[in-house]
Amino acid sequence: MKIVSVVGARPQFVKLAPIHKAAVAAGVDHVIVHTGQHYDPMLSDVFFEELGIGAPHVHLGVGSGSHGVQTGAMLAALDAVFDEHRPDWVLVYGDTNSTVAAALSAVKMHIPVAHLEAGLRSFNRRMPEEHNRVMTDHAADLLLAPTQVAVDHLATEGLAERTVLVGDVMTDVLLEVRDEVADTPSALLEELNLPIGGYYLATIHRAENTDDPARLADVAAGLAALDKPVVLLAHPRVVAKAAAHGIELTQGSLIAHAPLAYADLIAAALSSAGVVTDSGGLQKEAFLLRVPCTTVRTETEWVETIDLGWNVLANTAEEIAAAATRPRPEETDAAPYGDGQAARRVVEVLSAATA
Repeated sequence: MKIVSVVGARPQFVKLAPIHKAAVAAGVDHVIVHTGQHYDPMLSDVFFEELGIGAPHVHLGVGSGSHGVQTGAMLAALDAVFDEHRPDWVLVYGDTNSTVAAALSAVKMHIPVAHLEAGLRSFNRRMPEEHNRVMTDHAADLLLAPTQVAVDHLATEGLAERTVLVGDVMTDVLLEVRDEVADTPSALLEELNLPIGGYYLATIHRAENTDDPARLADVAAGLAALDKPVVLLAHPRVVAKAAAHGIELTQGSLIAHAPLAYADLIAAALSSAGVVTDSGGLQKEAFLLRVPCTTVRTETEWVETIDLGWNVLANTAEEIAAAATRPRPEETDAAPYGDGQAARRVVEVLSAATA
């Protein structure tokens, strides 16, 4: 069996790591295509190295651009890649432009498509990620769902026959990395002279929080007013947006910092008093680490984190402050994101569907 995985952004590299490991263990020919959607080394190259994936076999180098320009460039480049490799499966991950471009290219070339992390829904059609995931689910031949909630969404949309519940591959790598860093204090603490439990870790990158200067200024001010230092791991695009609009990302309690390598990110989250983010991946990672999370959005795909009390949605400065400083949630043994064996199941399901 031959699988071509198409990835382009940091959360996808994390999901790719256990898939690649499981594919190699099963003797699968696994070709990795990096679209170049995230091209900053700390958001790209370092993940391949750190997570033991190795260099991608193909790097498209697409880079940034509007949604249409970026997706179109990927489509144009992927046709030739798929024509050269002719895999049994094109495996796409999550909800990025890389995902929908690869799905469209493969479907039009009559190559089977499997969507990892299928069935997530925010029900917010203003989000480009929502468009990407819905279109990919309806185009794909096999829907690899991470949770029962995702399975139910797909059934509601008439896609039950294509759906398999496999668990969440991010759980696989998160549990492994958590155990590796559990006894090692985050280097961030020494660098910034921060005590364990004496700071919040933040990431803000989604368009709805960063493209409008007034919105970005409000979010930054809200973080700056929190009761502990807030280390903002600032994506290069966010830094550029803030600079263009004269918004200070280091002010009050807020400290802007470059993105961290994955193990450093997990160690920093573990040592923090809580996470403040608009990232889908970090919401879930915080839950798996049992670190309270505040999500700066009006909705989340990861509803289990809300239901179990470990995540709270917040949008105004007052809501962010109330959520970040809330009492620690009630402990839980719930495992809605699987047991750490999702990648093995994915390879098994693809193999069975190929036979």
